[in-house]
Amino acid sequence: MARDPFRAAAVRVRHLLRPRAGRRPRTGGLPGAAPRPLVRALGLVAVVLLGAWLGLLAVGSVRTPVGPMDTTMTLRPSLSGGTKINVSPLGALELDSHHAPVRLDVDVDRLDPIRSEALVQHPERLAGLEDEVTGDVSAGARELAVRSCVAVVSGATTLGLAVYRRPRRALAAGGLALALLAASGIGAYATWNPKSVLEPKFSGLLSSAPSVVGDARSIVSDFDVYQQELARLVTNVTKLYDATSTLPVYRPDPATLRVLHVSDIHLNPAAWHIIGSLVEQYGIDVIIDSGDTMDHGAAVENSFLDPIADLGAPYVWVRGNHDSAVTQTYLENRKRFPNVRVLDEGRAVTVGGVRVAGVGDPQFTPDRTGPEQAGDVQRTAGLRLAAGLGAQSRAGTPADIAVAHEPEAARQTDGAVPLVLAGHVHHRQNEVMKGGTRLMVEGSTGGGGLRAVQNKSPEQVLASVLYLDRSTRTLQAWDEITLGGLGLTTAEVSRHLPKDAPAPPTSPAPSP
Repeated sequence: MARDPFRAAAVRVRHLLRPRAGRRPRTGGLPGAAPRPLVRALGLVAVVLLGAWLGLLAVGSVRTPVGPMDTTMTLRPSLSGGTKINVSPLGALELDSHHAPVRLDVDVDRLDPIRSEALVQHPERLAGLEDEVTGDVSAGARELAVRSCVAVVSGATTLGLAVYRRPRRALAAGGLALALLAASGIGAYATWNPKSVLEPKFSGLLSSAPSVVGDARSIVSDFDVYQQELARLVTNVTKLYDATSTLPVYRPDPATLRVLHVSDIHLNPAAWHIIGSLVEQYGIDVIIDSGDTMDHGAAVENSFLDPIADLGAPYVWVRGNHDSAVTQTYLENRKRFPNVRVLDEGRAVTVGGVRVAGVGDPQFTPDRTGPEQAGDVQRTAGLRLAAGLGAQSRAGTPADIAVAHEPEAARQTDGAVPLVLAGHVHHRQNEVMKGGTRLMVEGSTGGGGLRAVQNKSPEQVLASVLYLDRSTRTLQAWDEITLGGLGLTTAEVSRHLPKDAPAPPTSPAPSP
């Protein structure tokens, strides 16, 4: 038979607070004197926190319908706060909704087949889903708040009574627990961020992520409408459940350009399958590869590049320090690769609706005898790229994106282009430089290539989808896609918005 958790906790706390046998409490040397006030205060706090936590575990959850879904809402102690929505079997959705010592967990238990079927078969009913979801969430939150208050007070009072065996001390524990919960609620309210639903972090099935997260244009146009995004999330999850094994296809918004940034593939053949899947799922308009596609740059490796012709999107490429002149010449064959554009020496091309300028890495690793990636050499290459950008701008055809392999070279374009892409370092970096240019460094889309089997743990497979406005080519949002490395099957997609995102219109139009 299972032991009562409150009784077991009380025994442990009493044991910790009880003076050791054979020793007098250190309170001035008087036998039988009470412990120091500080020790008593710390003991009371420990009883309150433990009792409140046990109370939340026992009775601190609420089952409530949200649209066509049956959910369970629970408050949990947390150092960072936020909201976590568990959508089994799709994965989890994390929102940075607030900063307080409590986290809201929402578990989607089941989808009501009658309500979901009616919603999917009669799309006109989606118009009322927004108000329904908002009302359901509000009602569930109110009930959860009341139940949580009862849970923490009951838990702290019960444990206090079991530990101290004094009603007054037990009531003090319950009152302190209620005060702590109220303070946490005030902290959550003060830091509440409704825009967090626009920048979710999704983990689980990669193929479902685009449909759950939504498209960038809707995010910008409905930037300040939290309940519309929440309703859209519920709708998309409903459709995913209804489709079961046949997940819905992500329909690209014609007003948004989608650019897939990849880098440092390093001869990993699995990268072509991943890139092809992303092109199909996200409706990619152009792929930009910032180099190190090869490992040694030898002619015998060239056939590894052949799948690029079948990726289904234009492919813009710059040379990395592991890519030789032989590699570049092979990719420049337009008969073999009609969709490839090789950029070097600041040259620019317009492809897929966006104008891109690039420069190849000035050093080739197998031939190099000097220090790796000497800074002056890279800066010189970057200055050549910046000069090309200036010439393009003076000619009336300014570039929208610049590409270099090494971040030091990319930094030389600050102020000459809105966005510059790079790779080389095998991890992500994202910053807005002093001149206003955003530098986005991608990790290894090949998971480090052969290096994946040399390290203690495999490198992650990284890529990013950039959303650009089709008319202005300004960056609206980007999705960072992270897959587990060799032998791993995890997937995570996180949405990010630039801090200088355009202000929403006063009367945003509803999304189609």
